[in-house]
Amino acid sequence: MKIKDAIDNIVKRFEAGDIPESIALATFPMKDVPQNKWSFFNRLIAFMNGTDDARGYRQWEEVGRFVKKGSKAFPILAPRFMKVEDVEKKDETSVVLSGFIAVSVFRVEDTDGEPLDYQSIKLPPLPLIEVAKEFGIEVKAIPSNTEYFGYYNDRRKEIALASDHESVFFHELAHAADYRIRDLKPAGQALDREIIAELSACTLAYIVGKRLPDTLGNHFKYIDHYAREAKMNTLTACMKYFTAVENVLNEILRFCPQYNEVSA
Repeated sequence: MKIKDAIDNIVKRFEAGDIPESIALATFPMKDVPQNKWSFFNRLIAFMNGTDDARGYRQWEEVGRFVKKGSKAFPILAPRFMKVEDVEKKDETSVVLSGFIAVSVFRVEDTDGEPLDYQSIKLPPLPLIEVAKEFGIEVKAIPSNTEYFGYYNDRRKEIALASDHESVFFHELAHAADYRIRDLKPAGQALDREIIAELSACTLAYIVGKRLPDTLGNHFKYIDHYAREAKMNTLTACMKYFTAVENVLNEILRFCPQYNEVSA
């Protein structure tokens, strides 16, 4: 059975409506870092600078790490408070927000020194991990967070996983393959990219030996969410991007000839 048939089998399961409940994916421990307490805007700034742990120069020194020579800081906004005299109670003062100031922080990637607790997280062996190597992509584990299970950064050629579940890896690997095929430009979560990546991930699970992937419900729910945003139903979305998914799978599996023919 060829790749096209594998995709078709997944779509037929969706069409039949025989979809199990989504399961809770295991994640790595949450990272206890100052950045967790930052505002969403500051965390977004850090993410755009390619890190999920940024601190001031002295903060790094306090945990036994030192900023590498030549490293460049980036600014975040910190609240600035001031004491004012209470008009009604002349002997008392109160603290009020007077504005914001720029504070320079450095990425953990730009420091050396004592290892941090979260840097010891290890990934288990993952099916198709050799494809990421062929793509020139580093795959790394990251602590859990409340926003995503993983991400692919094409500029840094990096897949980061907050879960050890292979479905998360397959999704990000599919993004990487899609970038290789279509020469995409970074633009956040474009609807078509997410649908293509998730249907590809579900089909890859089927191809590597899971005839009824335990995450089938998760895949359906994810695709359905983005299909609705695109004003389509799930099946219409799957069929619209069928060829794109086939291209992604061919790009991945050409490095794994053992999966070019899938057992029925």
